[in-house]
Amino acid sequence: MKVALVTGSTSGIGAATARRLVKDGYTVALHSARSAEAGQKMAQELNGSYHQADLADDEATRTLVASVLDRHGRLDLLVNNAGLSIRIPHADLKAATPGLWRQMLDVNLISPFSLVAEAEVALRQAKGCVVNIGTHAGVRPKGSSIPYAASKAGLHHVTRLLALVLAPDVRVNAVAPGLVETPMTANWPDMLETWNTRAPMRRPAKPEDIADLVAALVANDYVTGEIVIADGGLNLT
Repeated sequence: MKVALVTGSTSGIGAATARRLVKDGYTVALHSARSAEAGQKMAQELNGSYHQADLADDEATRTLVASVLDRHGRLDLLVNNAGLSIRIPHADLKAATPGLWRQMLDVNLISPFSLVAEAEVALRQAKGCVVNIGTHAGVRPKGSSIPYAASKAGLHHVTRLLALVLAPDVRVNAVAPGLVETPMTANWPDMLETWNTRAPMRRPAKPEDIADLVAALVANDYVTGEIVIADGGLNLT
């Protein structure tokens, strides 16, 4: 049975993606930095495994893939979903401190790259694929903060670079959601108003909308190097 590692998979987009992949026949290795109890419960429910790792820590990032391979013996799919978002007004430049920049770059850009590097041999053997979860804010001048948007824009470009160097063995794509209804965005009424009134679809995404798109990219064995925007059409306005 094929094995997928989905980072940040105990809630939101990650949890919806894990559930969708199980429906598609994958054994899923779940991951989170902190919510171990929820992860273990979900792993039991989905007949998968749970792996705890702080992706801001280089050593923990390196050992995450080894932990999955030790448990399952193979890795066919890596979904880099875990991310860090801190709301900082774009005009408040001093609030975006170097420390916050490093935090977001570590989790949103460096750790996904490191996970791909650690998983490369297993993914090549499996003729597998990678799906990175970016953001609409990595394409347009928007987002919860400038460091967040920049880190995800970097992830989009790394997606294209990896698609070139890992081809033809491993495909690499990214999904760039707009606002998604998750626990993290529940307290963002201004953003909800934007999507409810300005996006052609007149609503934010549900986690399942993004999970379905991830599954579609996984299923298509020809598409690689693409950044697929899923923002309900807000990018058209």
